[in-house]
Amino acid sequence: MTFDQQSRARFMRLSTTNVSDALDTLGLRGATYGIHPLRESWDKVVGRAVTVKLVAAGLTKGEHHLGVQAIDQAEEGDVILIDNGGRLDVSCWGGILANGAKRKGVSAVVIDGACRDLDDCIEIDFPVFARGTVVATARSRVMEQATNVMVQFGGVQVRPGDIVMGDRSGVVIVPQEQTEGVLQKAEELFEKEEAMVREIRAGASMIEVDRKYNYEKMLK
Repeated sequence: MTFDQQSRARFMRLSTTNVSDALDTLGLRGATYGIHPLRESWDKVVGRAVTVKLVAAGLTKGEHHLGVQAIDQAEEGDVILIDNGGRLDVSCWGGILANGAKRKGVSAVVIDGACRDLDDCIEIDFPVFARGTVVATARSRVMEQATNVMVQFGGVQVRPGDIVMGDRSGVVIVPQEQTEGVLQKAEELFEKEEAMVREIRAGASMIEVDRKYNYEKMLK
């Protein structure tokens, strides 16, 4: 399935938890951990992954400032995804990169690690999902090993073009070739949960609703 505006709209109606449950049902691994939007108003993003793999700096030098190639290769609506191995002691994204990405039409950056210049990102309303913030520059500490290659992100394999979805609960990855199946299952789960909430708000007891929908085994 091609990821287009229709599929984007379908994802935007869902939550990362709906999608994570759908992945579990289908035997796919896509739920990451510990990576959240760094501002509450950045509530949901969806897009194709443009990946960046970082390694520690050393005697071998990087050819480009990290992130520049990803921004250049990104298309409107894409999400830049940075694998920095969860490091919190060094930044791998900042205000200059955010301005470049915003100008290119990138939806967001998601980082298995930390960013800096958060005020700059907030000023231009460029969403950042990360483990935290840090003031230390990437220069002489980490470098870009490759752009648009397979990476690991929060314990999940991510390839260029896989679907990245983030909201206040976290970040989930959908394998690109499984997009339609995951969407269909997530929409099915979403409708069931919405029906449960409606009945609870209408006065039904939790026991009654739980028994009716067999919530514990809903992912079977």
